[in-house]
Amino acid sequence: MVTTLQNTLYITTQGAYVSRDHDSLVVKVDKVEKLRIPRLHVGGVVCLGRVGVSPDALGSCADEGITVTFLSENGRFLAKVEGTRQGGIVLRRAQHRAADDPAASLALVRSFVAGKVANTRAFVLRRLRESDEGERAHGDTVVEALERSLRVIAEAGTIEQLRGYEGDAAARYWGWFASTLHGADEGVVFEGRSRRPPTDPVNAMLSFGYALLLQDCIAALATAGLDPDLGFLHFERPGRPSLALDLMEEFRVVLVDRLVVAMVNRKQVRGRDFVAREGGGIEMSSEARRALIVAYQERKRETIKHPWTGDELVWGLLVMYQARLLARAIRGELAPYPPFLLK
Repeated sequence: MVTTLQNTLYITTQGAYVSRDHDSLVVKVDKVEKLRIPRLHVGGVVCLGRVGVSPDALGSCADEGITVTFLSENGRFLAKVEGTRQGGIVLRRAQHRAADDPAASLALVRSFVAGKVANTRAFVLRRLRESDEGERAHGDTVVEALERSLRVIAEAGTIEQLRGYEGDAAARYWGWFASTLHGADEGVVFEGRSRRPPTDPVNAMLSFGYALLLQDCIAALATAGLDPDLGFLHFERPGRPSLALDLMEEFRVVLVDRLVVAMVNRKQVRGRDFVAREGGGIEMSSEARRALIVAYQERKRETIKHPWTGDELVWGLLVMYQARLLARAIRGELAPYPPFLLK
């Protein structure tokens, strides 16, 4: 399968091969051409699983500023190839100064955490409108806890406190999350948030969706001229895109969790779409991965009015929009950084 949207080319067919023909990228499967697209129309390439890319295609993408990302079939990051980093040294120096400034770092982390918790609360409230009385009572308790979290987040004096408040809010949310799954097919269950590896089908979907979102955040930050690896909320670690992880916090519920709940309740995935692996992990079938990518892409086509600026844009450009606002905040043009908030 080959899918494009908002300049991102996703290749999921195992054995596919990407090459360059003049100014176009060509995708072939078993030597049969499946897609030909001008590089001018490509902003990023994401290869999942056994997908090959010719050195010529990699070089031409690097020259054009097109990042090629390699993920495992289940969405685990493996590697990326990119050309010269976009943006000027002035912005990157400002980012490094902010990372070394406790007050500047605290302000940014507060925005990241507040955005995530506020969007979590908005999602829970939306789901409660469709719940019965018993489920609503549990949900109301979660909403009250999230509202308390927002109050203490506003008053937190250290990043460690903010990390603690974020963790507590997440624990309450995941303790409630299973109640959103009303129409799941037999075997499509959620037994509490689990990662590396996900131990049930819903967690497998969440982790795969987050992997797609993370690549969008990396590309958006690099395009805005920021270093995706130098973050504030997430600890720095070699090879870890910490700032991309920071940025995606406000979008996890908005772009992934809501999508997974909808797919499960509509039976767009079935119990047969998941396979148990050694070690207790659960993997999605290729069909399930494709279904989630298509649904994710369709969501990115929908139009939304930005709550802070009033601009109309498609969901697929929202992460890019926020990355540019983050760049302005780091440069000192905005205070504080305004996270995207779900209405």
